[in-house]
Amino acid sequence: MGTRKKRADMAGKPDPDKVKGPGGMTMRELHELVKKGHARDQAAGRQHNKLAQPQNRWQRLVRYVWDKNRGRG
Repeated sequence: MGTRKKRADMAGKPDPDKVKGPGGMTMRELHELVKKGHARDQAAGRQHNKLAQPQNRWQRLVRYVWDKNRGRG
């Protein structure tokens, strides 16, 4: 484990347990919170998308043209 610390120091990368981020949290704690939040968002998105029907190419094209023309007004 001593060689890992040397490599990190030689590369100029700070230790994530010592670097403080927003709110006084360490960067490692912040990283874990972001990972948990991302996993939660992914799970919520999958549940929502189960109800929607998949669109084929034609439907995507029509939606694109429709939205583009509505924007010109």
